[in-house]
Amino acid sequence: QVQLVESGGGLVQAGGSLRLSCAASGVTFRVYNMAWFRQAPGKEREFVAHISWTGESSNYADSVKGRFTISRDNAKNTLHLQMASLKPEDTALYYCAARHVAASGEYPYWGQGTQVTVSS
Repeated sequence: QVQLVESGGGLVQAGGSLRLSCAASGVTFRVYNMAWFRQAPGKEREFVAHISWTGESSNYADSVKGRFTISRDNAKNTLHLQMASLKPEDTALYYCAARHVAASGEYPYWGQGTQVTVSS
């Protein structure tokens, strides 16, 4: 049974930083591509960042490029999102998602989310 559990969210002032984590269990983490998504109130869920199963490649939404960094520790089955220079518009529920390296399309596995609130 795949489980993804996010942590690290909270309330931070604009310009501040937060580090989100996602602990994975029930999967062979090292063969899963991982991603972060977010959903703000009244808005659709949007892509934030993706990292390949090896950690060698990553890509970001334009809105977070240069401010957020996605990383993974395959030895600890953990995904991270380092967020800096946070803006009020980054306020959202942040989810991690997993997809097997042999799969494509939608991410089948999701965590429950961790709330990030950025005050102005």
